[in-house]
Amino acid sequence: MEPSYLKLCIKLCLILCNNRRERERETIEMEQEKAVIIVGAGPSGLAMAGCLSRLAIPYIVLEREDCFASLFKKYSYDRLHLHLQKQFCELPHMPFPPSYPTYVPKNQFIQYLDDYVSRFKISPILYHRNVESANYDEASERWVVKAVTNSNTGGSGEMEEYFGRFLVVATGETTNPYIPEVQGLNTFAGDVLHSTQFKSGEGFKNKNVLVVGSGNSGMEIALDLANHGAKTSIIVRSPVHVLSRWMVYLGPALLKYISLNMVDSLTVLLSKLVFGDLTKYGIERPTEGPFYMKVKYGKYPVIDVGTCKEIKSGEIQVLPAEISSIRGSDVELKNGKSYQFDAIVFCTGFKRSTNLWLKGDDYLLKDDGLARQSFPNHWKGKNGLYCVGLSQRGIYGASVDAQNIANDIKSFLW
Repeated sequence: MEPSYLKLCIKLCLILCNNRRERERETIEMEQEKAVIIVGAGPSGLAMAGCLSRLAIPYIVLEREDCFASLFKKYSYDRLHLHLQKQFCELPHMPFPPSYPTYVPKNQFIQYLDDYVSRFKISPILYHRNVESANYDEASERWVVKAVTNSNTGGSGEMEEYFGRFLVVATGETTNPYIPEVQGLNTFAGDVLHSTQFKSGEGFKNKNVLVVGSGNSGMEIALDLANHGAKTSIIVRSPVHVLSRWMVYLGPALLKYISLNMVDSLTVLLSKLVFGDLTKYGIERPTEGPFYMKVKYGKYPVIDVGTCKEIKSGEIQVLPAEISSIRGSDVELKNGKSYQFDAIVFCTGFKRSTNLWLKGDDYLLKDDGLARQSFPNHWKGKNGLYCVGLSQRGIYGASVDAQNIANDIKSFLW
């Protein structure tokens, strides 16, 4: 090859590379200025983006993980099904396919979310963006959001700024996995997992496994372990309502015709008839009704999918006290009893960190990251600040929030 021709090729390559970098820089700058900034690309964030897409309102989605709906795609157990009937779990403007079962399994729900993103052309979603701060600038009347490109998930670790007239907090109720401090936990000789790390009980056959936490995840993980031959124990330290799927469906339907107290009384009666007296197995029932507790505290009843049968048969042992301390494989409870386990699965929920990065908000969100205002006025803050999916009303509530917010933003822009 002639030297002059080689030099020309090199020069052309450099020009093309510089042009590509310039286009990338311009694209980033365009993305950094949008009408709406959405923080979080879970179902709530996708619902919000879908509603804005239908109205042709420009937005950007910032997501700290490397994919949307990461809780379902990366951090949920294999046997997971949506606990409510599919009509209560739809995102706005797109029902589930008729072929989907009433209670949608995880893989089909993920496919539904993939189809939702495609249908509404949800873009841009910028991944690996961990929001560090969000401030409202009075002078420019816009939100300034600073995010680090999360090096833990593939980002470069650089700080970026984004600007928008509106900010939507869609970080969800299940943000940061929480494991309580337990004396001696670091000395435990076996496996320690949070529920977000648990996939299947298949690898725990013939092992003594302790499940800590008796919400829906804890109960279902305990069932999965027992079904795979693990010697399973579960800590149930607080009273809990146990209902069947059809009871959970019946309750809201009856609320259209009779009072909350009457619905709760009827539901508790049905629960006693179906499940019997669970106190002799270590499960106490709360004095307040299941739907009252859902409305007042956002506390869901346990929707039984077979765990009670295994508890009654002795396949799952209920332990009624918290962990006091751990030494090696010995786990001592606060009632003084001690047990040996090969693994512990903490189904102890999540903490939210919105209060650490959202600055100047004393109206919309509480310190725990949930909505401060009561339903139905919980979704709208001040200065163009909104939240979606933070009222403890599930995917259905997030879908309603997203539609309300999109319409409200539309009223300001048009």
